[in-house]
Amino acid sequence: MEHPRELVGLTYCVRTFGCQMNLHDSERVAGVLEECGCICVDDTDDADIVVFMTCCVREKADQHLYGQASALVSAPKPPSGRRVVAVGGCIAQRDGARIREHIPVADVVFGTSAIESLPGLLADALADGGREAHVDTVEEGRSFSTELPSHRASAFHAWVPIMTGCDNFCTYCIVPHVRGREKSRTMEAIVGEVERLVADGVREVTLLGQNVNSYGRNIYGEPRFAELLRRVGETGVERIRFTSSNPKDLSDDVIAAMAEVDAVMPHLHLAVQSGSTRVLRAMNRRYTREQYLDLVARLRAAIPELALTTDIIVGFPGETEVDFEDTLSLVREAGFSSAYTFIYSPRPGTPAAKMVDDTPREVIQERFDRLAALVADQAHEANQEDLGRLVGALVEGPSKRSPDVMVGHSEKNRTVHFPLPEGRSADELVGRIVDVRVEEARTWYLRGSVEGEPR
Repeated sequence: MEHPRELVGLTYCVRTFGCQMNLHDSERVAGVLEECGCICVDDTDDADIVVFMTCCVREKADQHLYGQASALVSAPKPPSGRRVVAVGGCIAQRDGARIREHIPVADVVFGTSAIESLPGLLADALADGGREAHVDTVEEGRSFSTELPSHRASAFHAWVPIMTGCDNFCTYCIVPHVRGREKSRTMEAIVGEVERLVADGVREVTLLGQNVNSYGRNIYGEPRFAELLRRVGETGVERIRFTSSNPKDLSDDVIAAMAEVDAVMPHLHLAVQSGSTRVLRAMNRRYTREQYLDLVARLRAAIPELALTTDIIVGFPGETEVDFEDTLSLVREAGFSSAYTFIYSPRPGTPAAKMVDDTPREVIQERFDRLAALVADQAHEANQEDLGRLVGALVEGPSKRSPDVMVGHSEKNRTVHFPLPEGRSADELVGRIVDVRVEEARTWYLRGSVEGEPR
């Protein structure tokens, strides 16, 4: 890749909104800029280049972007005297040059497949002094490439994209319209990347895709995610996680691979979205309430220790009280360890955005509050399972509240807090796995003390 000389020595800051794929894309943006000689800073006020990696799944993400970008108008200029603002990710792909209607300071707009073009776009923006937006949102003809340099946020964890795009077209979801149709990487490319990461000291990988269960369909003619899990498990990586997982494509072979591969962690995020078959049909989710619960039963039979989490939308157009009660009862029956709950947010360009709904906002909010209370109760109950047990926590660093309290995540992806053991430094433990005896199980975290030596 050609490196514009104009970028050498400039400072940059990346602000990320949205999903894990965006986090990985942000690491690739950082890698590309640092290869061009740019220097990372923590504060946008100090940055010559500010990059916003955006999400358009929910309206709140748009508002966060507009708020942060607007703040740059009155922010002090960086030492260079000229700040370049770039907008990437899904909002950039969706809006293109129209972003300037909401963000007049946007100098560069680059789509979900255009990270490689960012340095050239930035150089062009510097050259013309911000007179126009420099845009690249071309999707067609571009392959799914991960060959760009990546500046990982963690030395011990890595995001590994296995596919991008989605063919499901749920009626509320904008992702297929901005990320495109499903495109998978070859199994050899993925396994080779994980092998290199393991050699570099990575202990945990998260396999990424909009629907990992359909991995390989577009290149092999059929899904091969179960085979991929087994192949990645042979690389020597200690922990494997994956997201996102669509229930309609979660096969018995994938369940068997999850149970058989020691490195696959006993945690699965399986978005249900609603407990009402009628609403699921309106969402175009292509499974019923009964099919989802049958899938949960098969998962628990194969992996008894499984921690199951989910996504749920409240207030989808036309949702009745009966539909919502179906959601509450499914949550109870499925026994989720936790759930991300959202009030429906219409996304322009999706079929659901045209659906008429006259449910009062206060009714939807009251339903949301009831669901949130149930989810919190179940999260607290689920965490009691680990009370008194030893859990293996991969240590991430000190707590934000205290440098003497460390934070990690257990095999079930539960947050674990523990005091820094006497005679140990925080730096010494980061990236290590410690056995923590759980002495307190709260709603959203576990707390305990380290036993034995870190590994």
